[in-house]
Amino acid sequence: MHVQSKFPINKPFYEVRDIRDFKDLIDQSERLFSERPAYKLKNKDGVYYEVTYSSFRHSINYLANSLVNDGYKRTHIAVVGANSYNWSVTYLAVTCSDNIIVPIDKELTADNMMDVIMDSDATVLFGDKKYIKRIEALKDQLPDGFRFICFDDVQIDGVEYFEDYIDIGRQLYKKGVIHLDNITVDPEATTAILFTSGTTGVSKGVCLSQKNICSVVMGAAGCIKVTPDDQLLSVLPIHHTYECTVGFLYIIYSGACIAFNQGLRYITRDFQDIKPTCFITVPLLIEKVHAKIMKKMEERTAGKLIFKLGKYASMASRAMGVKGVDRKLFSEVIDNFGGRLRLIVTGAAAIDPRVAEDFMHMGIDLYIGYGLTECAPLVACNNDRLMLPDSIGTPMPGAEVAIYNPDALGVGEIWVRGPMVMNGYYKNPEATAEVITPDGWFRTGDIGTCDRHNCYKLTGRSKNVIVTKNGKNIFPEEVELYLNTNPIIEESIVFADDVDDETLVSAMIYPNYEQIKNNLKRQDITKEDVQKTVDEAVKDVNKKLPKYKKIRSYDISETEFEKTTTKKIKRQVNIDKKKAKKQTEEKTEE
Repeated sequence: MHVQSKFPINKPFYEVRDIRDFKDLIDQSERLFSERPAYKLKNKDGVYYEVTYSSFRHSINYLANSLVNDGYKRTHIAVVGANSYNWSVTYLAVTCSDNIIVPIDKELTADNMMDVIMDSDATVLFGDKKYIKRIEALKDQLPDGFRFICFDDVQIDGVEYFEDYIDIGRQLYKKGVIHLDNITVDPEATTAILFTSGTTGVSKGVCLSQKNICSVVMGAAGCIKVTPDDQLLSVLPIHHTYECTVGFLYIIYSGACIAFNQGLRYITRDFQDIKPTCFITVPLLIEKVHAKIMKKMEERTAGKLIFKLGKYASMASRAMGVKGVDRKLFSEVIDNFGGRLRLIVTGAAAIDPRVAEDFMHMGIDLYIGYGLTECAPLVACNNDRLMLPDSIGTPMPGAEVAIYNPDALGVGEIWVRGPMVMNGYYKNPEATAEVITPDGWFRTGDIGTCDRHNCYKLTGRSKNVIVTKNGKNIFPEEVELYLNTNPIIEESIVFADDVDDETLVSAMIYPNYEQIKNNLKRQDITKEDVQKTVDEAVKDVNKKLPKYKKIRSYDISETEFEKTTTKKIKRQVNIDKKKAKKQTEEKTEE
């Protein structure tokens, strides 16, 4: 194997508590933070209340007790629903009782949910009534004895109520029947099956162990400080391993408090009510927030100049080691986030470096991370000693990362090895062998570079690379970054278009219609106005690109691109839709 020279594995620079498994994690947290709030929840009357670590652990133990009492062991148990306390309790109760959790994306259709249930061999489903009803309506397709347990008290034949099931475990506890004390979990055995598009675009079940996930939790604790005084606002879907590991398990490990966003339309209100100190998000969301901040600045007299001067003052104060000046200069921005926000972690896609830089200058540390579901998920991240706006940072403690077969510029595929690498794909040894080498390296399919300081940058996905007729490699993500930094362009997808035996760089562009209206100083814009403005933006981008990377053709989309629940653009889905539309138009013309 030809790899770029590897660095020693990073060591944590904070003291880290070792955890063997999830039961060890929650037992330690309950012992250390017993009466501190683990959750800040809202009741039906809209009033917030707190749930302590002691109460949280009891809920987990009661539910686990019921599961073991019913004979469940190494049983595949699915869960579907919005981010909630009950979802969290279910996840830990299932896994602590030596069963296997199957988180389901609540945005899937009922048929797709059924596919996950059947493919994962799940025999029990926990969830919100909305989703339970959808699956229960298709129960004829499920195996005999399939069980539904609903988080809401609904009257549906054959559906049990979550609180009643917990109460069974509670009553057993009172009688001295504590099954969990006799359960020992193998930390290397599969504990979760997460369905992902993976590296081939075909849905596969990623098998993660408690060792995989605990290694990431401890790695994060070693380089990003979260304390019991921190408050997290949970926004990303918890079924996704990014939010589940970093925005749930790591927060519980750290003794901090979790509150759930009531929906993106309420996020501004939730920031004011919760006053979070930590926020885990994706680039699309944080870039939209940044755009609103900049728009407000532009509307003020000399707003741009004031913002620029504030950034310079922030840089100067940081250089001199003076803390807090930036937060005072940008107190109005900080107040929009509730007044206490200090830390943002973002991942899942590339972020505009200028956006990351602006937040850092405003006094909010923004850490860019990189990971994959197959790595539970964090591989590399910026941290308390490293904040780079254009890099995914350095490998997490415990992760061995290398560049496979780098070219003359040091560009190659990123490979990962360590305790965070999955056990494999569920019932799919062929797909597993394609991505995990005999000596344990996981082939990510992502292309990147590593500098002499062990800092990594992503270039793109190997499966997305455009190869021109003269052998040039073009990574769409790089061209998209140029496009998306233009204020006229909201989103873009770059792809290859073969025309007359030549491979051209093409793009689909969703314009920033509000910005176009502002530029033209009128609200009634025409398609011709949009076309002309976007055309100028593309020409401006092309000036910054070498000839072989220039965008030769593009289409304008009137709607946002279809995305995953973590707000990542579904590249191939949108390209296929565009091609299908083009073929339909051509047939119509004929």
